[in-house]
Amino acid sequence: MFGSQPQSVWVIREGMEVDIPLEAVQKEEIIVVNAGEIIPIDGIITDGFASIDQHSLTGESQPVEKEVGSQVFAATLVLAGRILVQVEKTGTNTNAAKIGHILQQTQDFKETLRLRWKQIADSFAAPTLFVSGLTLPLLGANPAMAVLWSGFGYNMQLFGPIGVLNFLHMMAKNGLLIKDGRSLEMLQQIDTVVFDKTGTLTMEQPQLSHLYPRKPFNEETLLTYAAAAEYRQTHPIAKAILTAAEQRGLDLPVIDEAAYQVGYGIEVKIKTTVVQVGSARFMHQKSIGLPTEIQYLKIECDANGHSLVYVALDDNLAGVLELQPCIRPEAKEIINYLKAQGIELYIISGDHEQPTRQLAQELGIEHYFAETLPDKKAELIAGLRASGKFVGFIGDGINDAIALKQANLSISLRGASTAATDTAQIILMDGDLNKLKSLFEIANAFEANMRTNYLTSIVPGVICLGGVFLFHMGVVGGLVVFYSGKMIGLTNTMLPLVKHENCDNLTKTS
Repeated sequence: MFGSQPQSVWVIREGMEVDIPLEAVQKEEIIVVNAGEIIPIDGIITDGFASIDQHSLTGESQPVEKEVGSQVFAATLVLAGRILVQVEKTGTNTNAAKIGHILQQTQDFKETLRLRWKQIADSFAAPTLFVSGLTLPLLGANPAMAVLWSGFGYNMQLFGPIGVLNFLHMMAKNGLLIKDGRSLEMLQQIDTVVFDKTGTLTMEQPQLSHLYPRKPFNEETLLTYAAAAEYRQTHPIAKAILTAAEQRGLDLPVIDEAAYQVGYGIEVKIKTTVVQVGSARFMHQKSIGLPTEIQYLKIECDANGHSLVYVALDDNLAGVLELQPCIRPEAKEIINYLKAQGIELYIISGDHEQPTRQLAQELGIEHYFAETLPDKKAELIAGLRASGKFVGFIGDGINDAIALKQANLSISLRGASTAATDTAQIILMDGDLNKLKSLFEIANAFEANMRTNYLTSIVPGVICLGGVFLFHMGVVGGLVVFYSGKMIGLTNTMLPLVKHENCDNLTKTS
């Protein structure tokens, strides 16, 4: 569920790197992990630096810089760098393996509804036979047979499955993959929605919010050098810088040579100019001074959940770039919609307190949980359920898998990891949160349709009994009433799908 683990690893033995099977690795041995490789064990870095993507495990939106003494976890990806790691946990003892085990062992608390319609029909069988038996000596065989055709609730065995299939088809047409028809009914009961932050309410890639050039440089020059240095990099910060440069139509110079110093930044040479782009730590390592106003700016950015990228030319600070989390453009609209429905909203995140609080404030969500590890997410969801809430959880990552399983109803985005999409009952196929509006609207229509169908399966029975005892109606009349109710119910069941298909056709022709 956490992606393919390597079959073998490089281990330091007697001063040499030896390739051995993963299962042969022993605790406290030193293994080597290079850029592009998945870390196969939990351990402590003893040498080197690395930029590591932990999103699949912790939900952190940005790669994490790891150095000597830092903890690393199995199933996380080394984006850049080379590290030596002392093994602490292997195999089923790693955090990733424990998450998988908890996921398999978590009890399914969701209500079973698939037999509901059959139970409704069966519940009327004995009373109908009893009434028919009473009718036989009182009114004769013909009215008694008519009572048998009253069919209280019988037609729900037909209306129910067809209705579910029709509405599931409508959901699919709207980019909503429903794995279980029961989810349609459970949507009606949701009174609390919990959003995962990273990848659900925000994009993985941040956006450039401000440029702070220092004299004699201007914004265009600052961004051009930063983008040129990051041109071949693939991490989210580099993509944000390159996207901003592309939007401004900047022509990037060709770099002559580059040296990426993991955990700090990158240094390139453009003609005779040395360009350094990276963190404050990188600037410090290069003995590049940071003016007081820049230090104050960093404090302010940290408070707002933003980050700074420093750009230096020939060992002199040229300016800084401010990056901020990019909120999904549709997030505010769907939050307002859900609040209008009277649904209580929460944000839960593995990210730090400041950016999580900032996002909650921007979206108008009162409740949030920050710095929350996967097992803690599940505990929080279980706590909300224990307080009597019917919880819908919307997540996108492996770190959400246990929480998805704990929720009454789980929803995931198509861009989610395999575990999330396998665990979630509903998947927003195009990753558009606005589809939540369609989801709830179609679910409301389904519930209304099923209520009408229930009436069409009960009312004909009442009419039949009334006809028998008031007008001595026979079996022919009972058949007419029964099949009239069935036709009305089938028409009601198919009508929403027909309307939906007609709307699609009109949209295509227009």
